[in-house]
Amino acid sequence: MRSLTLTALAIVSCTAVPQLRAQRNWEVVKTFPIGGEGGWDYLTVDPQTHRLYVPRTTHTLVIDGETGRIVADITGQKNAHGVAIAPQAGRGFISDGGGNGGVDGGIVVFDLKTNAVLGTLAAMPDTDGIIFDSNSGLVLAVSGRGKALMSFRPDIDPRNGKIGDRIPLRGEPEFLAADERGNVYINLMDTNEVAVVDLNARKVTAHWPVAPGGAPVGMALDMKKGHLFIGCRTPQKLIEMSTKDGHVVAEFPIGASVDAIKYDRGEVFASTAGAQFFVAREAASGKLEMVQNLKTAEGGRTMGLDPTTRRIYLPAAEYETGANGRRTTKAGSFMILVLSPRP
Repeated sequence: MRSLTLTALAIVSCTAVPQLRAQRNWEVVKTFPIGGEGGWDYLTVDPQTHRLYVPRTTHTLVIDGETGRIVADITGQKNAHGVAIAPQAGRGFISDGGGNGGVDGGIVVFDLKTNAVLGTLAAMPDTDGIIFDSNSGLVLAVSGRGKALMSFRPDIDPRNGKIGDRIPLRGEPEFLAADERGNVYINLMDTNEVAVVDLNARKVTAHWPVAPGGAPVGMALDMKKGHLFIGCRTPQKLIEMSTKDGHVVAEFPIGASVDAIKYDRGEVFASTAGAQFFVAREAASGKLEMVQNLKTAEGGRTMGLDPTTRRIYLPAAEYETGANGRRTTKAGSFMILVLSPRP
């Protein structure tokens, strides 16, 4: 995933996708005016506490998902991308792509109760996507420029601990998902494929093309059916892929500059630039169908999902055109849209 910059995001006409079914049951139910400085990247939700973790370039906000109140502001990052939560360890982990062109990437370790920084682990350049895999008990993070998967246990010494052996990848990774069998699926944006990593064997076991999509970014996994959902930027597609052999089960057109993909209870969500939020749902036949394109707000191309409350949170902002003709975010206009299904 790439941090959203403060420059304009492309506006995409809703006519760029086919007419969708009349059923439109997700809506924006409230907006949290947050303000503050910095870009933003993936938003992570802790379903136990309903707290939101929002990277804002040099700091990460902790927000109450019910009220929108800022609980804490974790400072000290250079280019924050994502947050992984390990509840049993009582820790969170912020991937920091680093400054100086990303040469000094790191992973910030913080306490989930106090939000105090416990330490920073040295990591590979351009540290980006990060998740906690409860099946393996590992924190998994990818290095974009370093083309590798990193892993470590959440109880690592936050000040003196060393991230172990890296698993090399042949392309630049963006986001990832892990299944209960020890497989990790990683989008390689520049090679237009998914790399399959066997965590036990510590090696890549397969490469699956995402065609007819390309430049894969966001990813979600339906572990029960064994399907990956992949957001592609060029061409602009939502890809449904089997984890058995990597064959593409279905593909759907979506808007430009997709970033986040989420899956929950038979529904797949894709957030894109141009204030478009796409919903695909399993039909009675078991096949996925695109059912909704909801208008949201500019910049709302990443999201977080709380599966316990069935709420989705989209970071966004207001934009204006400067004297140089470029659109930038209005100062203090950062907000989070709260989406929920209609009763």
